[in-house]
Amino acid sequence: MIPRRIERVAGRAIQVVILCIFLIGLYTRNLSVVVNAVLALGATFLPAVLRRDWQIRLHPLLGLWLALAVLLHAIGMLGPYHYIDWWDHVTHTLSASVVAAVGYVTARAVDEYTEAVYLPDRFMFVYILLFTLAAGVFWEVLEFGARLAAEAVGSEAILVQYGLADTIVDLVFDTVGAVLVALFGTPPLADTIDSVIERLERTRP
Repeated sequence: MIPRRIERVAGRAIQVVILCIFLIGLYTRNLSVVVNAVLALGATFLPAVLRRDWQIRLHPLLGLWLALAVLLHAIGMLGPYHYIDWWDHVTHTLSASVVAAVGYVTARAVDEYTEAVYLPDRFMFVYILLFTLAAGVFWEVLEFGARLAAEAVGSEAILVQYGLADTIVDLVFDTVGAVLVALFGTPPLADTIDSVIERLERTRP
């Protein structure tokens, strides 16, 4: 297991890089870089908030996992999305794996918390895939809407969308991320699930 100290140092380093990307966006007056850097930087603080305010126990890898996903996305807005063919594939796979982990933790915690919900183990694989793909479709709709809105007001798009073929490929790599979590990523999430259940128990009426 990665020591928490190493997690904190690596997390701070990633935040510094994202902050630099934000400053580059300001200097070049690139709205899409600025907005995505701000959102990415905010996302890196989410694990700390969950631990401190919600008492959710997270595996040290999970925070770095999320931070790396948003870092690569922020870097991509500087140009790699346009010039490196596989960059988008990597970011979608990482982001989808984060979404899959969130979906799995939520479903498993609710399943174990209440008898009103029962999710068989065999169904969880399908659930993770469907949950991740639904989130992926929602993201693609956001990208499409952002492009239309930008064209309507004559400004640059905050999110990049290259067309139907790109959308299909994105969803394929979203599926890859979901499958990786379903096959190999669930054991590190066990303690997080237990802490979510404990949190639900504390808020039970």
